[in-house]
Amino acid sequence: MIIKWIAERRGYDVIAVIVDVGQGEDFDLLVSKALKIGATKSLCVDAKRDFVDDYVFKAVKANAMYQGTYPLSTALARPLIAEKIVDVALAEGAGAVAHGCTGKGNDQVRFEIAFKSLAPQLEILAPVREWGMMRDEEIEYAKARGIPIPPKSRFSMDQNIWGRSIEGAELEDTMFEPPEEAFEWTVAPEKAPPTPTYVEIGFEGGVPVSLQGERMNGLELVTELNRLSGSHGVGRIDHVEDRVIGIRSREVYEAPAAVVLTSAHRDLEKAVLSKAELEAKPSLEEYWSRLVYSGLWMDPCRHAIDAFFDFMQRRVEGRVKVKLYKGSMRIVGRESRWSLYNKALATYEKGSTFDQSLSKGFIDIFSLSTVTANRVMASHEERPKGG
Repeated sequence: MIIKWIAERRGYDVIAVIVDVGQGEDFDLLVSKALKIGATKSLCVDAKRDFVDDYVFKAVKANAMYQGTYPLSTALARPLIAEKIVDVALAEGAGAVAHGCTGKGNDQVRFEIAFKSLAPQLEILAPVREWGMMRDEEIEYAKARGIPIPPKSRFSMDQNIWGRSIEGAELEDTMFEPPEEAFEWTVAPEKAPPTPTYVEIGFEGGVPVSLQGERMNGLELVTELNRLSGSHGVGRIDHVEDRVIGIRSREVYEAPAAVVLTSAHRDLEKAVLSKAELEAKPSLEEYWSRLVYSGLWMDPCRHAIDAFFDFMQRRVEGRVKVKLYKGSMRIVGRESRWSLYNKALATYEKGSTFDQSLSKGFIDIFSLSTVTANRVMASHEERPKGG
């Protein structure tokens, strides 16, 4: 519809571009469909490897979970899609770019900030936001112009290699349990295999490099971990989140690999990073996630935070063992040559190298500020009850 609308309203020739970030569509069919509808050229750009290596793995280093829950699957893909579209636009000498977002969602913000950052000279068109048609009017518009309308699910869906989002229809009732038909990547936990599966993930420089001891490229690893974790019912997310434009919405996601890899990476960090690093990083993780969710991938602040993370990740190397069972994922082991865990210090058994006699002096000094404050309050009868 956008191809026809732009040609009719603006008189522009339209080049259709679809960017493959792992959504699993029939791209040959879509490319030919665009040409039949009236595009002067139709292209498919394979960006799956770029997406995993340059976007997804940055999110892993950041333990990125927007509002503590959403692994940013759709948000991460938008700036890459915008970059590939701008590349085509500049190569073809186009004067404008267009997207198909509505005026209620996050993606309009993400695309347009990326377009403006990469090529501010290009005009930006947002037909769905401009034409003001409701769904029945859109159907009539398509029929009148011979545009085929595919069968529509009652849910609105978007997916790429890092996750799948499901919203709309009955899910707009926050008490409605998502039906099984909404899910494609994960089995119902109660129907998952009766015995657990153990997964071993190897990390180097903060990114996963092996699965079950076998080295893989990023795309292969994420694809296989999606399959394996999803087969055990792991990776379903159901929560209420704040959209960029201020609307609060109920969102349902499937993100098996994202959930497992982020959890495994965070656990390995606990073994190898210093206490100060572990205390400083979460606030920046949360801020990084908000930047990306809000479409600010290209903001200098995101690049600066990445540099901070990259410095830490040099020591995030090792193996993590994960137990998958009936919809649950649990870290059950970790190992690294950089581990700060010292069994000789931690053990309660014979052979401990920790001198317990030193603890009294430590407690005396460590408690000094609190004990002094309590003495002063007690002398003025101001110490709170219960303490």
